[in-house]
Amino acid sequence: MAEPQKIYIVGIGEDGLEGLTAAARRLVTEAELLVGEPHALDRVPPGDAERLSVDTGLEEVVARLEAAEQRRVVVLAEGDPLFYGVARYLCDRLGKERFEVVPHVSSMQLAFARVKESWEEAFLTNLASHDITEVIEQIRGARKVGLFTTERCPPRAVAAALLECGIDYFSAYVCENLSSPDERVTQGELSEIARLHFDPLNVMILVRKPDVPDRPSEAVGRRLFGNPDEMFGQKQPKRELVTPGEVRAMALAEMDLGPRSVVWDVGAGSGSVAIEAAQIAREGTVYAIEQDVEDRQLIVENAKRFGVKNLVPILGHAPEAYADLPNPDAVFVGGTGRGVARLIAGAFERLRPGGRLVATMRSVNNVAETHQAFIAEGLHSKIWMINLARGMYQLDRVRFEPLAPTFLLAVVKP
Repeated sequence: MAEPQKIYIVGIGEDGLEGLTAAARRLVTEAELLVGEPHALDRVPPGDAERLSVDTGLEEVVARLEAAEQRRVVVLAEGDPLFYGVARYLCDRLGKERFEVVPHVSSMQLAFARVKESWEEAFLTNLASHDITEVIEQIRGARKVGLFTTERCPPRAVAAALLECGIDYFSAYVCENLSSPDERVTQGELSEIARLHFDPLNVMILVRKPDVPDRPSEAVGRRLFGNPDEMFGQKQPKRELVTPGEVRAMALAEMDLGPRSVVWDVGAGSGSVAIEAAQIAREGTVYAIEQDVEDRQLIVENAKRFGVKNLVPILGHAPEAYADLPNPDAVFVGGTGRGVARLIAGAFERLRPGGRLVATMRSVNNVAETHQAFIAEGLHSKIWMINLARGMYQLDRVRFEPLAPTFLLAVVKP
């Protein structure tokens, strides 16, 4: 049996056959079957070859390629077929030995060339396969970014999403219809790009501005967790609504939150722990349970100040307030009064297997009662006594002002 003909995957640009090498042009013009997206097929003048659009579905394309063993077949792909192109899919389905790949300059390469920036260390992605929310954090820390946008997520939507997350320190370029007669490159601030409309065939480039911090000026000094206590609004003269930043950081570390964690903050006070948990579990939900009406409103105001939208304030008494909440992956209980052990027991009962419960206490009696309850259940809990003193300046001298000792208890549900 004769060996099947090689299938050639040829990259093509907006300039059509003119932009191909002589060898690549010959493969296309001598093909008996041309396969590709309609836009790519339109770049080749009509001829004798049969044409198959991938719009019919990739499964049908694979079936036709399998059946075309002795035909000269060329698959046309945008730019470099192996750079977010169809070549990888076809090679995975039919085997690499069936194909030869003839790359063209990718539109991403052209875009970086047009704005005269190297792309060696750029973060590159295709928004057709990754939602903008999935790549926000990679963009936040990148020096350069290259994005294939889509009609569903055009440049203006990308710019708006970045600005909403406080990312305003990139110069933006939108490169449309590269290599075609109506090619256009637009440079602007993200706030300007967010108001403009562009042709669907575009690549978006982001270049970090020099000497600009990685967050907007109004957020400088604000942290993911362990924020200074004074950054949270508190009712005066009522105090101790905020878990001290140092204790908060340790508690959140023990809670071991993931991006999608469901969290309860019981006795939320000003909401400091709930807000920082929401910043860490940005795709999850944090429920801040507080029985005081004024404190509940304070949670709302502080959440708005920090820009968190995945925090749900719950006005109610624990443990009764647990009834309508989804089972949590992590629970924080902050309490100074009696009955803390009962709140912890009720929350632990609802905790998902493998979930983490962390509690802070000021009373040795509460620690002993809770610890004994866990021992009775055969559970091992970790306990710390945290003694902190903060340096305070008095004229040219430093003195240390101690905070009240805090006990931290952490346990994992088997």
